[in-house]
Amino acid sequence: MKKIILVIAVLIYLFQPNSVKAQVKFGLNINIATQPIWGPAGNDYVNYYYLPDIDIFYNVPRHKYVFVQNRKWIFSDILPYEYRNYNLYSGYKAVINEDKPYKNAAMYRTKYASYKGNHDLNNIRNSRELKYFENPDHPDHPKWAKTHPQNGNSKSKKTSKGKKIRKH
Repeated sequence: MKKIILVIAVLIYLFQPNSVKAQVKFGLNINIATQPIWGPAGNDYVNYYYLPDIDIFYNVPRHKYVFVQNRKWIFSDILPYEYRNYNLYSGYKAVINEDKPYKNAAMYRTKYASYKGNHDLNNIRNSRELKYFENPDHPDHPKWAKTHPQNGNSKSKKTSKGKKIRKH
């Protein structure tokens, strides 16, 4: 019975017209295409990353960094100025799938303190797994999009006469 449910869930995901943020029944969540390419490979769904090197969280669904500034938690599109040169591709990222993990920041600081300076993770940008090619920022996305035009993220398409038409 479990195998049948899994097969059905996979089929539903594969045939969804907009699989970028598929939320399939049976509690299976997938957000591969919206994860940043600097994130670690191997996760079909991520809610937050914790970056122990700089003590910052990253909210994947909202695409926002979360950090303390003036004793308040701030959501920002960019890293704080003091970390402007931090290499997101090389630092360790812990996957956290809970709501508002920054409210338990002290626990995560302790739990992942030993991972500071760890640069052994494979990130999505370097992954050769086909599932990551759906991500518009992945280097192999253009090749993937040619074979998956129904899922590509281009907003316009050329007609046979070279005129652009807008997709809705």
